[in-house]
Parts: sequence; C-alpha cells; structure tokens
Amino acid sequence: MSETTVTTTEPTAAPRQNTVVRDILSGGALRAVLAIVLAMLIGGILIAATNPSVQAALGYFFQRPGDTFAAIWEAISGAYAALFRGAIYNYNAPNFMRAIKPITDTLNFATPLIAAGLGVALAFRVGLFNIGGRGQMLMGVAAAATVAFTVEAPLFIHLPLTIIAGLIGGMVWGGLVGFLKAKTGAHEVILTIMLNFIAYYFIAWLLATPGLLQRPGGTQPISPPTPESAQFPLLFAAPLSVNAGFLVSILAVLFVWWLIERSSLGFRMRAVGENPNAARAAGVDVGRTIVYAMGIAGALAGLAGVQQMSGTITSGFEAGIDAGIGFDAITVALLGRSRAWGVLWAGILFGALKAGSFTMQTSQDIPVDIVLVVQALIVLFIAAPPLIRAIFFLPKEGAPTRSARRVKKEVAA
Repeated sequence: MSETTVTTTEPTAAPRQNTVVRDILSGGALRAVLAIVLAMLIGGILIAATNPSVQAALGYFFQRPGDTFAAIWEAISGAYAALFRGAIYNYNAPNFMRAIKPITDTLNFATPLIAAGLGVALAFRVGLFNIGGRGQMLMGVAAAATVAFTVEAPLFIHLPLTIIAGLIGGMVWGGLVGFLKAKTGAHEVILTIMLNFIAYYFIAWLLATPGLLQRPGGTQPISPPTPESAQFPLLFAAPLSVNAGFLVSILAVLFVWWLIERSSLGFRMRAVGENPNAARAAGVDVGRTIVYAMGIAGALAGLAGVQQMSGTITSGFEAGIDAGIGFDAITVALLGRSRAWGVLWAGILFGALKAGSFTMQTSQDIPVDIVLVVQALIVLFIAAPPLIRAIFFLPKEGAPTRSARRVKKEVAA
C-alpha cells in the first residue's frame, strides 16, 4: 500500500514595503482627526511665537503675565478666524455673494488636489509609492494643451477632447513606470522622481520653442491663453469661482470607489497591495495589475493637470503649472487613508487651508509658510502611526482591548 504525501504551502510573507503602506493606511478616522488637531495646535504655537505683540509682552511677563496670555490668544484666534473667513464664510463681507465666495475658492483649489490625490491613493492601494504626480500632471498638460491649441470645435466637443488628451498623457507617463517595474523590478520611487525631471524639462522645452506651445509673437516660455471652448465653465456667476472641473473630480471619486471596491480589477489590485506573493500564487498577474494601476493613477494625475490648465490658469501657463500639487497629493492620499471618499474630504480640507492662507497673510500678516508647516506636520503624524498612538495613548490597531485580554485569561484559567 503506497503512502500519500501531502505537501502544505506556508503563506508567503508580504514585502516590507507593502506592510509599511498597510500600516500607514490602516488607521481609523480618529487618528486622522487627531493628526489634524495636533498639527493645528503646533501651528498655533508657531503663530504665537512669531507674533510681534506676543514677543513684546514676553519682555515684561513677570510683571503682567496676563498681557502675554491675552496676546497669545489674540494672535492664535485672529489667525484661525482669518483662515475661516478666507476658506469657508466671510462674515465681514458686505453682501451674501461675497460672504460665500471663500467656500467656492476652497472647492476651486481642491479640484486638482482631489484628482491627483486619487492617483496617489490608487497606487497606495496596490502597495506602490507614486511620487510621480508632478510628472504625470505635466505630461497631461502637454497632451491636453496640444489638443486645446490646435483643435477648433465647440465647447461640448473641444473640452472633452482636451480632457481625454490629458488623461492619455498622464496614463502613458504613469503606465511607463508600471511597465518598467513589472519587467525590470526597478523601484517606482526612483522611476517616478526621475520621470518628474524629464517631464518638467520636456514641457519647458515645448514652452520655449516657437511653433510648439510657446505663445506666438513672444519669446517668453509661456503658452497662449486656453481657448474658451477648452475651459471648464463656471458653475455660478461671478464672483463665485468654482468651475465644472469640480464636478469632474466628483465623477473621478465615484469611478475610483467603484474600481477599487466593486470591480474584479480592483479586487486584484487590493490583493496585490496586501501581499503580491500570495496574489501571484492565487493566479493574479501581478505585473499586469501594476501596469494597470500605475496607468490609471497617471491618468488621474493628468486630469489634475487639465483642471489646472482649463480651470485655474487659463491666461497662459508656464512650466511650473503643477504648483506643487503632485506632491501635495501625497498628503491628501495619506490623510484620506487612500479611500476615494476620504481623498475627497482631505482634498477639500487642504483646499481650505490654501484658500484661507491668503487671508491670514493679508489681514494678520502671517506668512503663508505657516500653512505649509501645518500640512507637513499632518503628513508627519499620519505617516508615523506609533507617534500619534504614543502622544494620545491609543491602542495599536488590531490589538486586543483590556476586556478582551481579561476574557482570554479567564478562559485559559
């Protein structure tokens, strides 16, 4: 009688990179809120420390300490009140339209952040660090501008063609990263950083070359104005500033949610993000999934570039049209925990910070850099889960609670 040998296969551990991404993105909404609160508190300390009235009151602190505390309160409350007036609702405005204009400015700033953030978030869900949002945006702009400046058609034809061109430009640039990683194993961080430089100098060359994207009749590296038929129309009358590009970002959110949470391709992406070795053993083509993920991520970043060219900067753009959005998108994706709806709200939050920072500067003489510090702190706290858990004495995600441990001991006894 022959013996039957049964071979068992132990589950293969996920690569460390995937584990790190999963740990960063596994925090709940509470951790995100605490990161924002802590960043705002530290921002308030910086505002108070750099305020001239606070510095003057500190000179005689031991004589009248109340003056120092009053100056600190006035500096911090005045700064964040100005942030609110510039980002949500200006209660000092002379009429209702001017009062609600700040919220439309917030949505206007948030529009490309949401699209680019979705691109970074999608890559995160597959265990990839997409640092190439800038290059993908710029290549999307280059492709979209070529169509916008060469095609003459009515709005309902010209604008969709411009958007499609931007999507294709970003998709090619992002898909190239996925292809090289899948075929050669090259790290996507190095690839995307290098391709950022290539895209920047490529679009700079296009803008500096007559007959390409350079404005006719001039020598400056700037494009012609975006044709009206290739611009996103305003959703409301002036002075409200939000345009139809925001609705396109909402559609992108719905698409990414459906793709990741409901489609078979999204299931394969999530499987690769959790453990590519186990996904490969289950029959998933990991290389092809990576190419698809980076291609779609690049297309979303390219959409952000179109929104800049056709919605925000319509008078002619330069090589820096990305305005740092490609890197801010990393923050948006982290804060949104790489979930489509989380990215939407995170993009609106950072749009509000950007819109309100100008009011802080003009009315309170506070540098815009303070807001950049707050954004950087949010990234720091989101990307360092143990730090937040240590500061607020939070249990580790997945750790058993005290009651659960007590039940376990009783059962063991």
